[in-house]
Amino acid sequence: MSLRLHFYGAARTVTGSCFLLETDTARVLVDCGMFQGSKSERELNYQPFPFRVGGISALCLTHAHIDHSGLVPKLVKAGFDGPIYATAGTADLASIMLPDSGYIQEMEVNQLNRRNSRRGRETVSPIYTEEDAVACLEQFRPVAYGQWLDVVPGFRARYWNAGHLLGSASIEMEVAQGGVEKPLRLLFSGDVGPDHKLLQPDPDGPRDLDYVVLESTYGDTDRAGTTIERRRRMLRDEVRAAMRPSGVLLIPSFAVERTQELLVDLMELVEAGELPAIPIFIDSPLASKASAVFKRHAGELRNGSDLIEALDSHSVRFTETVEQSKAIDRIHSFHIIIAASGMCEAGRIRHHLKAWLWRDEATVLFVGFQAQGTLGRILQEGASTVRIQGEEIKVRARMRTLDLYSGHADGPELKAWLTDRLPVRRGVFLVHGEDPALKALQSSLADLPHVPGAVIPQIDDVYDLAGEQAVRIERHEERLSGASAGHRDWHNDYAQLLLEINEAVEAAADRKAKAVVIRRIRNALKDRSEEQAR
Repeated sequence: MSLRLHFYGAARTVTGSCFLLETDTARVLVDCGMFQGSKSERELNYQPFPFRVGGISALCLTHAHIDHSGLVPKLVKAGFDGPIYATAGTADLASIMLPDSGYIQEMEVNQLNRRNSRRGRETVSPIYTEEDAVACLEQFRPVAYGQWLDVVPGFRARYWNAGHLLGSASIEMEVAQGGVEKPLRLLFSGDVGPDHKLLQPDPDGPRDLDYVVLESTYGDTDRAGTTIERRRRMLRDEVRAAMRPSGVLLIPSFAVERTQELLVDLMELVEAGELPAIPIFIDSPLASKASAVFKRHAGELRNGSDLIEALDSHSVRFTETVEQSKAIDRIHSFHIIIAASGMCEAGRIRHHLKAWLWRDEATVLFVGFQAQGTLGRILQEGASTVRIQGEEIKVRARMRTLDLYSGHADGPELKAWLTDRLPVRRGVFLVHGEDPALKALQSSLADLPHVPGAVIPQIDDVYDLAGEQAVRIERHEERLSGASAGHRDWHNDYAQLLLEINEAVEAAADRKAKAVVIRRIRNALKDRSEEQAR
């Protein structure tokens, strides 16, 4: 039997999750996610798929987050007509998240094309449209947790609750081996939830496997002592510290589940008298729609009744239209704005950052992972100036981080999760992480019994799984180098250079000093051009 595993995304980076299992008779995708992070990574979304779309037999989705499902409409648009297997919760969330993604792409491309027209550049097309996203939903097929599903001949799958998000799953896959009675057993972890999620149960999964593909987002982090009560106390302290008479607390947040968890905690703190009644604006149409989905599934969630109560609070206001969003700017008392996107790469949070970053009265609180190269990561790391929509913005607002809302297990929790899956006979692949997290988790797992050494694949790596251990097959093309994945790229460096040039010119004492700075930059560029010419 021939069985190959392709790593088409989430390899040395936390986005673009996409894995392909291939035999001589069938090809099954696990996830088809969108790349986020640096511009070099995002450009992969526009390239053709690195596999033959017409040859894909089926797609199995772990969950609805865009970095796992965001290229599904593109896949269908490119000719995939097979089934998309997902839990009911994932299907319901995808039905709002994918059209929203298409709509955002259309709006952003329209804005970009207007700028390109003024600059004499070529226009571009969105990866897919809202209509494309709606069309792909017809291929979704609901899957129940814990029940075997015949995916295609020779493949069957079973979904386990991953405790990460409504509908999230780890996917167990059995692949028949020709002439061998026992099938090969693999487990794709998806995103594994932490021990203290407000709305989700602890993650679950099977034992006794051949291979595990394990996420590693927080493989280098230990959140020892985390509880919901401790998290609420820390949130309380951050809100109190942010309170200014005419200020704002901006919380860039994923619209799905993170926003709902924050809302429950804030309302619990108000009800307990720990915080005053503060106007809270959920400035995200997607968050409004997602909240309606969560209401429908409240019976499946931990603390579902608390969520419904928080969503119906008089202090909470959901904004739908652009006009309603802009009207928030006219508020002159302290308020909280929760808006997407969680990494500040798109959506209404960028409008609010543009309006508030230059003001001392503002606080920005990060409550989720910020990938390398994103505006969120750049702000989190202390940038003094940033560019938003082509405009230079001084950063005077306070930057704060509260990592206890992460939907991902930390390093010890991931190790404990894998320990519960033992034995793992042939190998573990570490994915969905940046280099420090991957290497820390790899080192941590080295002392586990009954686990071969963990492998860290690169994007587009292919492994032959037919033997007693995985064997890497040489890649023929490289879409993104291992040195680029999960790192700042030249686009980030160029933007930073422009900001530094502006700062140097502005800091020069007078016109003569400014001319000296400009002359030195020109001379450096001239010397570089002459060197290249030689």
